[in-house]
Amino acid sequence: MELQYLWAGLAMIGVLGGGIGIGLATKGLLEALARNPEKEKAYMIYGILGMALAEATAIYALVVAIMLMGK
Repeated sequence: MELQYLWAGLAMIGVLGGGIGIGLATKGLLEALARNPEKEKAYMIYGILGMALAEATAIYALVVAIMLMGK
């Protein structure tokens, strides 16, 4: 077994952080909407921004894994 595939697999653990981050952002958004539904537009802007930033970390982990496999 070549070690580059092992390291690429370990780099993909970073995707787990993206999934957890998106889940927490969604949870917070839904709790905020349940408490104050009048502020839906403001909450959605911040919620989508938080989810996008969490997803960016998962994309970075994917790029690193692809780069490790290419060596």
